[in-house]
Amino acid sequence: MWRRTFAAESSMSPRHLFFLASIGVFALVSLLVWASPIAGIAVSVPTTALFLLGVYDLLQTKHAVRRNFPIIGRLRYLFESIRPELQQYFVESNASGRPFSRDLRSLVYQRAKNVTDTVPFGTEKDVYEVGYEWINHSLMAKHAPHEAPRVRIGGPDCKQPYDAALLNVSAMSYGSLSTNAVRALNRGAKIGKFAHNTGEGGLSPYHLEEGGDIVWQLGTGYFGCRDRQGNFEPSSFAEKAAHPNVKMIEIKLSQGAKPGHGGILPARKVTEEISRIRGVPMGEDVISPPAHGAFKTPLEMCTFIAKLRELSGGKPIGFKLCIGKRREFLAICKAMLETGITPDFITVDGGEGGTGAAPLEFSNVVGTPLTEGLVFVHNSLLGVGLRDRIRVIASGRVVTGFDIAHKLAIGADLCNSARAMMFALGCIQAQKCNTNTCPTGIATQDPELVRGLVVDDKASRVASFQKNTVKAFTEILGAAGLSTPGELRPWHVHRRVSPTESKHYGEMYEYLKSGALLGVDLPASYARAWKAAQAASFESVVSD
Repeated sequence: MWRRTFAAESSMSPRHLFFLASIGVFALVSLLVWASPIAGIAVSVPTTALFLLGVYDLLQTKHAVRRNFPIIGRLRYLFESIRPELQQYFVESNASGRPFSRDLRSLVYQRAKNVTDTVPFGTEKDVYEVGYEWINHSLMAKHAPHEAPRVRIGGPDCKQPYDAALLNVSAMSYGSLSTNAVRALNRGAKIGKFAHNTGEGGLSPYHLEEGGDIVWQLGTGYFGCRDRQGNFEPSSFAEKAAHPNVKMIEIKLSQGAKPGHGGILPARKVTEEISRIRGVPMGEDVISPPAHGAFKTPLEMCTFIAKLRELSGGKPIGFKLCIGKRREFLAICKAMLETGITPDFITVDGGEGGTGAAPLEFSNVVGTPLTEGLVFVHNSLLGVGLRDRIRVIASGRVVTGFDIAHKLAIGADLCNSARAMMFALGCIQAQKCNTNTCPTGIATQDPELVRGLVVDDKASRVASFQKNTVKAFTEILGAAGLSTPGELRPWHVHRRVSPTESKHYGEMYEYLKSGALLGVDLPASYARAWKAAQAASFESVVSD
């Protein structure tokens, strides 16, 4: 077998030149060993290794590139491993990077470090390109408020309402993030007086030891409050929810990165500590169930919300979702009307979101993008007359003050940000979040990499980024002639739809009047989904 394989490779071509050169060097080194043993030995070991590597590449059968280009073919893997860095530093323009451009990353770094964040010589954007967005200023502009605005979260059944900041840390789990990353985010939240969402990985000691405000997220795995079978356990939930740092509880129905899939924590990131905190086995990928076990219908979900509110002592209870089938959300709205039980907040995630591991198809093509999802949720709550009882949080690609203004104008009350907060921690968009080799120590459990992230330094950067971004938002608000975030409306934000035409969001999207879904004459764009929705089931009452 080996003889036949080597014979097949005996016809050398120019692609084998590097391998042939290594053979020549190997031969010369062999002679050198005879002539000068000390010098020969010094170079013989690496040369012999290179020669044997070439032989192995030539004879192996799994990798065609290495078989056809022995030794030199391995450079492909080297260049592939550093491709994101090469793209960022040598290929991309300031505005072309994906998922986040260099302009946006640099803005976060500058605001996190409290250095100059202004730009010279005008915009680099093509303002006549389709998709360009802006907000119009007023000739009666106002000074930005000295105090950063806050939003009270807590409906009529909430006994412990929470005054939230306009920009908070979105859901990222301990396990997906390192201990130092979680601690830095939480300490930054304490310094800046904003909230830190735990992600579905559970309430770890690192979320609590720094003293920042916490939104405890309950995913389908019920990590931190589950029994041995993975079911929700009321007693352990009540014990943890009573912690004074826990300000709100969020039920995760789905997330933008992989809606309908369930969270993923690769086995290589599951340490003994994470196994203990989450109550999961070592050596296995932690994949959350795609749906909840504590409830199966919209009515049961409302009952579960009321149960959590009671167990937590009346703290705000909400849920997070990426919009999928519209009738399913409308079914929840019908259940709210039937039971009289409403969440205190709803977090809307966009299908374009995501900080960790997700299958490519789910990341790219599953789930409604944030703008459409946010407008739909806002309209649905208006349509059933419940918008004034429920705060809406926008989660996804919030980086700048304009991003906050944009989301508030089209339907949100406040915003969460994940990836921008990672940039504030020092993320360089190496896109290794799912490999446990994050070079900045953020998305890894490798202690040698984690130690590079210094909590004292990064916590202040997180706080500074949040403060400076909210300040930029308030300055935009004042420039538009507005005094409070609640005055923002869809018509304040414009989008270019062709090189010669632009529309404001009030023209691009239909906005319902309060109670519009409760009458006989239903809005045409909502009629079919409303009629298909039922409070007793997530299933449709009509054929899909």
